[in-house]
Amino acid sequence: MSDTTVREQARDHFDEAVGLRRTLHRHPEQGNELPATRETVLEALEGLPLDVTLHDTTSGFTALLTGDRPGPTILLRADMDALPLHEDTGLEFSSRDEESMHACGHDTHTAMLVSVARVLTDRRGELAGRVLFMFQPGEEGHHGARFMLDEGLLAVPDLADGTASPVDAAFAMHITSALPTGFVATRPGPVMASADRLQITITGKGGHASEPHRAVDPIPVACEIVQALQTMITRSIDVFDPSVVTVARIAAGTTNNVIPESAEIEGTIRAVSEATRTKVHDGIRRVVDGIASAHGVSATTEVEPGYPVTVNDDDFAAFSASTATEVVGADRVITLPNPVMGAEDFSYVLHDVPGTMMFLGATPHSENLATAAPNHSNRVYFEESAMQDGIAVYSAVALAHLGGP
Repeated sequence: MSDTTVREQARDHFDEAVGLRRTLHRHPEQGNELPATRETVLEALEGLPLDVTLHDTTSGFTALLTGDRPGPTILLRADMDALPLHEDTGLEFSSRDEESMHACGHDTHTAMLVSVARVLTDRRGELAGRVLFMFQPGEEGHHGARFMLDEGLLAVPDLADGTASPVDAAFAMHITSALPTGFVATRPGPVMASADRLQITITGKGGHASEPHRAVDPIPVACEIVQALQTMITRSIDVFDPSVVTVARIAAGTTNNVIPESAEIEGTIRAVSEATRTKVHDGIRRVVDGIASAHGVSATTEVEPGYPVTVNDDDFAAFSASTATEVVGADRVITLPNPVMGAEDFSYVLHDVPGTMMFLGATPHSENLATAAPNHSNRVYFEESAMQDGIAVYSAVALAHLGGP
């Protein structure tokens, strides 16, 4: 069957995808425990010939579709968790939880993948292998994919006849308001950055604000460290293998006439290669220790490792882009010139399995691309018609990969 038929099938499933997306949007859940979300998605998959495996350490689960002929397994991922955010979109299906919102489009990812399961079920005769649908929680900083891997995500059982069916490819799409609706984008190699948490504590000696010479003030030391970190990045890190260090929080003191004993600095570290990631970690510690010593204060630096760099397999990225071109047209497929400095825990999957992360544009037609609310905004919303393209591309990638003789 042709890719045009895939698009027609995507249109056939569009209304039900929108319905599921809106249900999930109204009832968001955060983190790794998403009991209501999992139950809703499982109900949506009922009746399909899928072997479902519920994970125990999180609310993640997989659903395995076996094609009519033996072959390898491709993993298709959707994340299901929301963000700790109050929604201000005014949509009629806005979140009913005052403290949670699907502000990153995970509700659309999940709804699309359910429809992909339906499309591929109808086309099992074309599948020489299996499709492992991965529905994961905890993408927003909770390492949900890593927990699923630790619990045996890739340990797909052999076929009944004893033929091995390894997971040899992985594919995921991420919706975004940074691209026009219906456009898709990816690149070979690093596509998203690593993300580590930085925590620095500077300890001096408290005292009266009128007598700084009798105290050891940690606040100017903290300010100097913030400035020096930016200089360290621009003067020691290759501009073509970049890193970002952003200090997002400085906390010190209790009132206007007291020099506090300590100051805290908190921020994020981003890099697009493991070599630069390590170099920046070492550089931060060197800068902090040197400035602290120069001012006679003590300092501790803690770097909490977060998601690694998301690295697309070169060949599979080219294959995915080529497949997407057949589905949406060459004029709507973009090769990104640079990685995105956001992070993704799909990086854990791509560390073990060659595959691709691809972005799906969904800027509302009524919005200017340059000023539309971005992902993670309390006002972000997505053009739902883009989900048709997402369903079609997901399905086409699986069909093309498993379309063996």
